[in-house]
Amino acid sequence: MLIALNKPYGVLCQFSDADGRPTLASYVKQKDVYPAGRLDHDSEGLLLLTDDGRLAHKLTDPRHKEAKTYLVQVDGQITDEAMAALRRGVVLNDGPTLPAHAEHAVEPEWLWPRDPPVRFRKLIPTSWLRITLREGRNRQVRRMTASVGFPTLRLIRERIGPYALDGLEPGRVRVVG
Repeated sequence: MLIALNKPYGVLCQFSDADGRPTLASYVKQKDVYPAGRLDHDSEGLLLLTDDGRLAHKLTDPRHKEAKTYLVQVDGQITDEAMAALRRGVVLNDGPTLPAHAEHAVEPEWLWPRDPPVRFRKLIPTSWLRITLREGRNRQVRRMTASVGFPTLRLIRERIGPYALDGLEPGRVRVVG
């Protein structure tokens, strides 16, 4: 079984939490499925859960290089130089990243409001971009955008390999395989 969840902001990618924070248990009622990968509590979007260990390994093992696409809102008007650096790959504290596919984007009409909203600063614009990675380090997109001078304000995973959000509302699940 393979399940897609549109993970809301602030939800932990685990089924229990000793501190009482929101977890997957509030959204996923199927038994014996586990996340194939993770999204930080402050990230949103596509999370795949499965009961198939081999499939989970294929989706998460960097050797398989399954593409993951993120819609990213950054602080400031991102420059062409910063976009070129993301495309080349940047050096993080744990080493250089692989080159990423990075393109300018616009805030999509389908995007749901975030709760709490992203901070608004009247005199500082934000930019949207779409980044596709073939590796998955801890908080990698956030660290990459910060390294080129544009901190991430909002991060939504849209796609993992052939699986996409495709209109799935936040907090909703869909069986995809």
